Amino acid sequence: MTFEEVLVLVWRQSLVDSSSNVRVGRKKFPVRTTAKRKLKQIDFEFEGRQLRGLEQNPDTKSRWAKMAREGKKVMQFLENHKYVAVVVDGETKSYR
Repeated sequence: MTFEEVLVLVWRQSLVDSSSNVRVGRKKFPVRTTAKRKLKQIDFEFEGRQLRGLEQNPDTKSRWAKMAREGKKVMQFLENHKYVAVVVDGETKSYR
């Protein structure tokens, strides 16, 4: 699988399928919710990279939040506390 395919896989399992665990290859990672906003969050590993998928907070001023308010399923992905990509309704956009 490519990096982009894994991001879409995590996005689909957590936001579309509402799974309580995300499976990447042979490993399972729990889907948690953030304390304040109850947004879905997944810490997972792919090819030695430690990543986090975070459901977009619709109450911010970003264009991604606007899409979330419009009903699109938006998940941001971070590596080392930096945003690296976003998946919106199954489409990936890399920040690198």
